[in-house]
Amino acid sequence: MVATGVTCCLGLVGVVGAEGTGAHHEPVREMVADRAADAAVDRATRDYQRTAPPVTVPVTPLPVATPVPKPTKKPLRAPVRPKHPRPVAGLDQRQMDNAKAIVDVARAMKLPRRAMVIAVATAMQESDLYNLASDVLPESFDYPHQGSGSDHDSIGLFQQRPSSGWGTVAQIMRPAYAARAFLTALCEVPGWTGLSLTDAAQAVQVSAFPDAYAQHEKRASTVVAALV
Repeated sequence: MVATGVTCCLGLVGVVGAEGTGAHHEPVREMVADRAADAAVDRATRDYQRTAPPVTVPVTPLPVATPVPKPTKKPLRAPVRPKHPRPVAGLDQRQMDNAKAIVDVARAMKLPRRAMVIAVATAMQESDLYNLASDVLPESFDYPHQGSGSDHDSIGLFQQRPSSGWGTVAQIMRPAYAARAFLTALCEVPGWTGLSLTDAAQAVQVSAFPDAYAQHEKRASTVVAALV
């Protein structure tokens, strides 16, 4: 009986064990499989390299400074003298232009104002400051002129005579040449700077009316002052 009971017990345990194993075998497998699947998903999730979407940051351009041009300094220029100076002392424009031609030559020769006054006063007496041709010398009309005279072959501002060696007709009819010829001769007069206007002018011109030059000194001084 004891042996039979032991055998029965062992058989019952075996049956129970077999039932227990058989009854719960499938759920255990499913649980293990689920856990394995979860682990695989978790691992795949961890291994996946996510690429973050690019972040666009608005860039505000820096203001570009506009270069400020440096002011350019204009070179200083000497005042330009008018081509035709305003007439003074009762002269017209042609007379004033001729006086300017005389003064310009004297300045170029670096002569003092006294020489300018003597020359302008002499031209006032000789030609009234007009560039004159001569009725006696038809050739003189071939050149620019402002009237005519009839005192032999005397022509130009200073009534200089080609026959006396003052130059050719073409030369003397140019105011600048005539002025230079007179001033050159004046500078050759000894002590001319200390002479009266009449004596200085007469030493050059050798006029039949030597005292006539003095009457123009005041007007000549006014004209020269306006030009220089």
